[in-house]
Amino acid sequence: MIRGWYIGASGMNAQQHRLDTISNNLANVDTAGYKRDVTVHKTFSELLIRRANFDGVYEVQDGSCDDAPVLGTLGLGVETNENYTDFSQGSFKVTGRKQDVALNGEGFYVVDTPYGERYTRNGDFFIGKEGYLETKEGYPLMGEKGYIYVVDDKFNVNKDGVLVNEEDGTEIDRFKVVRFDNERYLEKMGQNLYATNDISGPAHIAESFERPQFIQGYTETSNVNVVNEMVQMIEVNRAYEANQKTITSEDSMMQTLWSKVAVLR
Repeated sequence: MIRGWYIGASGMNAQQHRLDTISNNLANVDTAGYKRDVTVHKTFSELLIRRANFDGVYEVQDGSCDDAPVLGTLGLGVETNENYTDFSQGSFKVTGRKQDVALNGEGFYVVDTPYGERYTRNGDFFIGKEGYLETKEGYPLMGEKGYIYVVDDKFNVNKDGVLVNEEDGTEIDRFKVVRFDNERYLEKMGQNLYATNDISGPAHIAESFERPQFIQGYTETSNVNVVNEMVQMIEVNRAYEANQKTITSEDSMMQTLWSKVAVLR
């Protein structure tokens, strides 16, 4: 019965982690370029239950003889295995702003922060006081020549990410875009930024077929499906309640056991 408490508690903990992830997804449904997180669980190794006090007659099960046939398995609980980010493409939203450039395809913008280079899918940019393209937090956006200096919004962006001055047709810069070997394991740093780790691998410049298309005047919306997330939230609540009832039942059985033992003594 004590094992039942731990099994139920492990299930409650796993559902709590899943609920936290779903809540964060729903909170960022209107965040441009946000990518939803997914929680994956795995079960602990199961125990084989064999018949006790068997009469010694061999039985054939699954092609082998055994004097203690397997009756079934006993689950020992569940744990959170990993949290990964789903980088599937979001839809596009028209803004009409020259500074907004959505990515159509895989890849990340490079942003210079006090903590080093960070990466984002959010193409909602602003022109800072010094004339550089920046994120709304004030971090400068990186081009292949360094910080992207535009002064004002009199520029156009082609599909390859080249910024061109619309008045004289001169090339300003080209967006620096990177890719990763295992981008689903990038570490979220807040403010819609990502950092590398040992699993994701280092960033490498995206060229040729690896480079996404750039769509000026649009932003990429989050890839969170509100209906699906709400359905999953209901499932989590039901699973949490089921595990809670399991613990309550185990506790009631334990109380009955101890009260009977006390009476017999």
